[in-house]
Amino acid sequence: MVEGGNDEVRALRAGDEATFRIVVAREHTALFRVARAHVHDDATASDVVQETWLAAIRGLDGFEGRSSLRSWLVAIVLNLARRRGARDARVRPVAELSTGAEAPGGWSPDRFRGPGDRWPGHWAVPPADWSTSPEERLAGKEVTEAAQAAIDTLPPRQRMVVLLRDVLGWSSAEVCDALGLSSGNERVLLHRGRSVVRRSLEEVLMP
Repeated sequence: MVEGGNDEVRALRAGDEATFRIVVAREHTALFRVARAHVHDDATASDVVQETWLAAIRGLDGFEGRSSLRSWLVAIVLNLARRRGARDARVRPVAELSTGAEAPGGWSPDRFRGPGDRWPGHWAVPPADWSTSPEERLAGKEVTEAAQAAIDTLPPRQRMVVLLRDVLGWSSAEVCDALGLSSGNERVLLHRGRSVVRRSLEEVLMP
């Protein structure tokens, strides 16, 4: 059975509890992480996810299959989480949704070659190469916490793209479908978000 395919949707509409448990087990963690990116604590995120499942059950008959079931669920949880976050006055300003005026990754300008250089805009001091760092260090608590802290500082759309692509392992097509982005916009948001995370990890791995 294809994830989110017609057979699965038909089974859900028919009230098949086994299929519902499979979908919940597969998608719950992703929905929680998406919700948590928009609300102020785990308990609220859990509440939002529960509301999402209830809304999905009620809305299955209206699901037309234009997107995947996963994308449809993410759209629901995003809508609910944003409303809850706004209501709790914990979300970032709307201005942060802009993707055009942000500094490229938050890097210091002196890391790049100036306009008078032969290669303007290229790295003057390239990012540190930690490919030879021990694997256990890359997976260590300090690095994990630094990455999460950096993701948490990103503007909302960058945060969602990095979360879905790099934390949850979604494909570019899935992210574009779920968030309503063009492939070009998704690439820009991912690049900018990854740059911020990389800069933070560089400070931890190459002090």
